[in-house]
Amino acid sequence: MKPTLPVGDRGEQPAAPRREPPATSRGIRTRAALVAAARVVFERDGYLDARLTDIAREAGCATGTFYTYFSNKEEIFAAVLDEAQQDMMHPGMGRVRDADDPCAVLEASNRAYLTAYRRNAKLMGLMEQVAHVDPEFRRFRTDRAEAFIARNARGIADLQARSIVDPDVDPMTASRALSGMVSRLAYGVFVSGEVDGDGREHDLDELVFTVTRLWANALRFPGHR
Repeated sequence: MKPTLPVGDRGEQPAAPRREPPATSRGIRTRAALVAAARVVFERDGYLDARLTDIAREAGCATGTFYTYFSNKEEIFAAVLDEAQQDMMHPGMGRVRDADDPCAVLEASNRAYLTAYRRNAKLMGLMEQVAHVDPEFRRFRTDRAEAFIARNARGIADLQARSIVDPDVDPMTASRALSGMVSRLAYGVFVSGEVDGDGREHDLDELVFTVTRLWANALRFPGHR
């Protein structure tokens, strides 16, 4: 099966601190409720002001129940980020009419990634903030970035092997440059609220078109040479 070319940070999930998952269906439901509640509280109050009592209350359980599943705020925040990352890794590309058209796959992948990033923008902003003050989350962010860069490099190398893109560029260097471009753009638009030259919010279709064209031009896709 031909791999789709990842465009944003959708690589293999780096390890995050976690306990063994609950063994019972009730435990699984309770843990899931706590993670969902934590996301609500973190997005509403921010990481520093989020309180475990508020998370437990949002989940409809006692504070003591929280400690059955998580040791502290850092651990449940890692669990929330883990779920967000899974969403961004596998956002769903919809139906691509011609899977053999590399530009169609590239565009669909870009659209899926940017849509998922917008959906998780508040958490991406929080992760960036926490990474500045917590070495564990800084390593998590670095591992995450390196994982998707490596995955994109494998996608570029596959396209080179199939004589679709420029064979002369180094896949890892190209991936680092192009993946970083898309991730930085997504952060600026969806987290920082950067606007276009006319002071308007960026249109998603325009973003997808632009990053797809830049990737295609940079790698010299067919018709972009």
